[in-house]
Amino acid sequence: MKSITTLFVVIALTASSLAMAEGGADRTFARMEQASKVSMEAYQLAQQEKKESPVVGNKAQTDDHANC
Repeated sequence: MKSITTLFVVIALTASSLAMAEGGADRTFARMEQASKVSMEAYQLAQQEKKESPVVGNKAQTDDHANC
């Protein structure tokens, strides 16, 4: 009888620890999804505010290396 009680306690503790581990992963995944959403919104806003396309090099840098 003692061994059955011990077995039930072990099963209960194992099940509860697995449930807590599952909940922790869900919270972590939700945080990751939220951070991804915020960063994508910031990126899209930055792309909308960008008025000119990127330039390969500016004039001062190319003048310095004209004789290279």
